[in-house]
Amino acid sequence: MTAIVTEGLTRRFGDRTAVDALTLDVRRGEVFGFLGPNGAGKTTTVRMLTALVAPTSGRAVVNGHSVTASADAVRASVGLLTESPGLYPRLTARENLVFFARLQSVSDVERQVRKYLDLLEISDRTNDRAAELSKGMQQKLAIARALLHEPPIVFLDEPTSGLDPEAARIVREFITKLRSEERTVFLTTHNLDEADRLCDRVAVFSQRLLRLDTPSALRRSLYGRWVSLRVASPASDLVERLRRHERVRELEVGESGACRVRVEDPDHDIPELVRALVAWDAHVVAIAEEEISLEQVYFDVIGPRLGDDTAAAGKKPS
Repeated sequence: MTAIVTEGLTRRFGDRTAVDALTLDVRRGEVFGFLGPNGAGKTTTVRMLTALVAPTSGRAVVNGHSVTASADAVRASVGLLTESPGLYPRLTARENLVFFARLQSVSDVERQVRKYLDLLEISDRTNDRAAELSKGMQQKLAIARALLHEPPIVFLDEPTSGLDPEAARIVREFITKLRSEERTVFLTTHNLDEADRLCDRVAVFSQRLLRLDTPSALRRSLYGRWVSLRVASPASDLVERLRRHERVRELEVGESGACRVRVEDPDHDIPELVRALVAWDAHVVAIAEEEISLEQVYFDVIGPRLGDDTAAAGKKPS
């Protein structure tokens, strides 16, 4: 089943196009990563999908409701974590959650407040004012606020931003739990390793959709699958033999003499290559499939941008 569908979704601000003809579908129960640099239009997209900003053109259906014709129904069926927590600083953690639970017409306010204070491990700060909480604790409280009414679709904008490693781990585990409950998570993040670990599919976006697939499929489509080889005392014609081997699609030789070969299916092709190398009297020191990071994929799709706050410019493997 589909949780979110957009067709030609566009938003302009005067002469500037923030989102250009976005067409995608997000499946129910998946963690969907929405990746792009600052200023790419990610926040504008989220605001349109949560019926906070009307599209200039195109359409979007969220949980079966049109974002233009049924905006109230859309807002009732989504949870939203914005980049800033948006809490009332003078209210305690509990008072913040009680207030927002009543706004969402939650039937058992106290039970829901206790549930999410416990799940996000902030129950020991129940009576502390929001202003007294660390940025990480405020972020977890904001996530709890977004989930009080048990929405089937949750939009999380940089959910681990500013969190220490332990708190970030709790949030990542919580996102996995949401998926296990068949809830849809629409995740924007600059943490590409986090997206790689959490997301079923990712979209690379900069005003328009550039790529959409699973992280592993994106790697294969851009790079294929590469195996690194190191051998000692190889036969003199080893490189040419490898180049002609039926399993090898492409071959590169480094300055040290180490080889990289592109294959279709490493699980099947690596054993074949090992047998061939042994038959050629090559002493195999190491052979393994190369791991291509999602960061490398991201920067090859979108290109490095000066001033982008993503971790670092990636490079093609070499």
